[in-house]
Amino acid sequence: MKKMLWVIFMMSTGTSFTSPLFPLFQEQYRLSSLQITILFAVYAVFLLPSLLIVGSRGSGWGLKRVLRISILLSILATLLFMASQQAWLVYGARILEGIAYGSFTGTAVGFLLKQTSEEKAGKTILLSGMAVSFGFGLGPALAGLIIQYLHLMPLRAPFWLLTILLLSAWVGLEKLQDEDFQARKERRRAASASISLGVSTDIKPHFWSFSALPVFTLFTLNGTVLSLIPSFVKNVIHTSNLAVSGLLILLLMGGGTMMQMLPWFKQPVVRLRCGIALLACGAWLVVLSGTSESISLMWIGVLVQALGSGWTFQISLRLAGELPNASERPKVITTFYFAGYIGFIVPIVGVGLLSYLFDLYVSLIVLNVLASLVVLYMLCYSVRFARYYAARNGTQAQAESLSSKAGSQALQS
Repeated sequence: MKKMLWVIFMMSTGTSFTSPLFPLFQEQYRLSSLQITILFAVYAVFLLPSLLIVGSRGSGWGLKRVLRISILLSILATLLFMASQQAWLVYGARILEGIAYGSFTGTAVGFLLKQTSEEKAGKTILLSGMAVSFGFGLGPALAGLIIQYLHLMPLRAPFWLLTILLLSAWVGLEKLQDEDFQARKERRRAASASISLGVSTDIKPHFWSFSALPVFTLFTLNGTVLSLIPSFVKNVIHTSNLAVSGLLILLLMGGGTMMQMLPWFKQPVVRLRCGIALLACGAWLVVLSGTSESISLMWIGVLVQALGSGWTFQISLRLAGELPNASERPKVITTFYFAGYIGFIVPIVGVGLLSYLFDLYVSLIVLNVLASLVVLYMLCYSVRFARYYAARNGTQAQAESLSSKAGSQALQS
């Protein structure tokens, strides 16, 4: 399990690694605001169909084989970034990144669960979520620090380190037991399966409203930080330190991972309520930092958003693992990530389009207003979900108690 968590961590580090480099790409290749928006968006546009297709068919193709190809595609994208002399090569590298991580995400959880016993499945899912979150934050921080302080080929040197990290993921994967023999048994069944989002009818309203929608909102608000903070820090806060944006992203994503360990509000529904409320509050503090041009207020806002991010991701992913049956769990978790990455597209495309009508600051306000309305809906729905969750857990506890009594009676007889 530890080796596979390392693979997930390294791949997640790579997926957001290029965020602090976008102002440099814009300057180097003289990209317009629309072109830089497309450069952000093309990643998610290719990630989503890869996630959907591979999540549905990955078992039939062989999970380890798909993961290996995903890592190799990530390495190829990194080499393409290093070799790029023209803008179209950067676009090509972003497309490869999207395909690679979409294919990886749709397969990694399923492969990880095959390495884990059933009784540890819940803990494993939570640890995988922490690896993803911290990796998302570490990548931009490393890239930002290299750009700011190494003073050596800023569009090349960060990718040297990324190549090493991805190679370590490849080595870690190859040390794991190959599950292709199981894939051959399942290939005939999986190959004929339709490509779809796998959520059963009995959990559908609860999953979409209180697991998928929270992660959609989380990725929407955090996607704003990942895609716009480099420009926001430079043009609104007026700081030329290129490491600041990377460290802000590390605080948001890596800090969110650390916040998951805080013992406050252990009851899942209460913790998720607090998480999504803090998400919205942190996002508004980030916007207000633009009004006052206060870098201190931005750090505070990102810290509050990090706390909300950690709890929201932790509990929404936990629910995605708890609500379905064990056989449906990998597909439901793939659907969970699919919803998240749709949210990732929203700030990229939405703010890009709004910027034609308003400036960047006003565009962020409009986005935050819409996100706040979604947060209000989730807080209202949480009342209904709390009743469902309590009844469901009560039924399970009763069933386990009856099973235990039956076992004791059988032993006595």
